[in-house]
Amino acid sequence: MRIGQGFDAHGLVAGRPLILGGVTIAHPRGLAGHSDADVLTHAVTSACLGAAALGDLGRHFPAKDPRYRDCDSRMLLRAVVAMIKERGLFVVNMDATIVAEAPRLAPFVGRMAEHLAADLDVAVDCVNVKATTTEGMGYTGRAEGMSAHAVVLLDGPRKP
Repeated sequence: MRIGQGFDAHGLVAGRPLILGGVTIAHPRGLAGHSDADVLTHAVTSACLGAAALGDLGRHFPAKDPRYRDCDSRMLLRAVVAMIKERGLFVVNMDATIVAEAPRLAPFVGRMAEHLAADLDVAVDCVNVKATTTEGMGYTGRAEGMSAHAVVLLDGPRKP
């Protein structure tokens, strides 16, 4: 078994959609970034890469590469899951936390979990998504940005 941890953070800006876990959420500001800036999916993808010892997002999907401009982060996650499977590994489960002051995310976490479960190729009961605030502290507390943390467990064939 192999464990990977992922983290991502992006600032909030006007004129961008807010996408978390592949779910578009009505909000006056979205996350700034080269891709769709989905911090949750980026953190999960980073955790998968870490568990498989495959480096980081920038190594596989450079921000300067125009192919990834405004791309769907779920596409990146599915590509990483394919890399994992090529190495004989598979996702066992995933747990993630979104850190955001607003909007309230509880109504959306079920759909986020469904999307991530589909992309990770696991049952939805193997995926947990939760949200918290920083109670007004720091950049998330001032609603300047959002972040996400994720942990992924992989398993696969044992080496002799």
